[in-house]
Amino acid sequence: MSPPTLESSNFVTSNLYELRSATVGEGGLHWPLRSLNMSLGPLRGGDFGFIFARPESGKTTFLAHTTACFAQQVDRPGVWFNNEEQGEKVRVRSVQATLGLTTDELFGRDIEQHQASYNKNIGGRLLIYDDASISKRIVESIITDIKPSFIVFDQIDKIQGFSADRQDLVYGRIYQWARELAKTYACPVIGVCQSDGTGEGIKWLTMSHVADAKTSKQAEADWILGIGRSNEEGTQAVRYFNISKNKLMGSEGTDPELRHGRFDVWIYPETARYGDILE
Repeated sequence: MSPPTLESSNFVTSNLYELRSATVGEGGLHWPLRSLNMSLGPLRGGDFGFIFARPESGKTTFLAHTTACFAQQVDRPGVWFNNEEQGEKVRVRSVQATLGLTTDELFGRDIEQHQASYNKNIGGRLLIYDDASISKRIVESIITDIKPSFIVFDQIDKIQGFSADRQDLVYGRIYQWARELAKTYACPVIGVCQSDGTGEGIKWLTMSHVADAKTSKQAEADWILGIGRSNEEGTQAVRYFNISKNKLMGSEGTDPELRHGRFDVWIYPETARYGDILE
């Protein structure tokens, strides 16, 4: 095998204009929430991160709202790999998030109009692959063919095809693989996993609350977002975002003081959306 030449594309440019474009310039995928745009900034090709929360805390709602927003910013489809809820239910949540409608409104007398509106806003730019036993091989085959603009794994810990002596090391290999996908296909990758039992009723989830991990999951991520939920009376409609890791470079619209920000947010499960609560 011949040694790489100086013209190899693997050598990183020192051109400041190109570096600005690739890291902090315009572009990237913007979040549907101002709080996340101010803290994390847009996601770019090569970025890998994950969200985590206790069961029934709003992870699917978060994905539905986020991917609906992303899909309206891209030309190529994004792919949501779903091995959790029934696929049709996930798609309904996605359509609700796109149109801001309840289930009754979505399937009511204006269903034809809603279908046309969804097709206009999203079209085929959000693919949901639904299988309870998604494997590494299947994922690689699909994304090689599609070359997606973004990738979502729900749940990433259940991706099959990895082995190691300990379960936490298996997860480490899955997350390392996800990071490699982000770099290889130059698209953002988002994983979803659980918080362990110590996160029950905790507002501000930290990296120590990530389930079944010492540091193997956390080490691979560029950013980590915990979605906390309180058991206090009157907080049912509130969630608590804690950005416990952030290696992203942001953009002109990000606030350096919010890199590891904590945000109270509204959750609207009836329309599969979140909303900012900003002072």
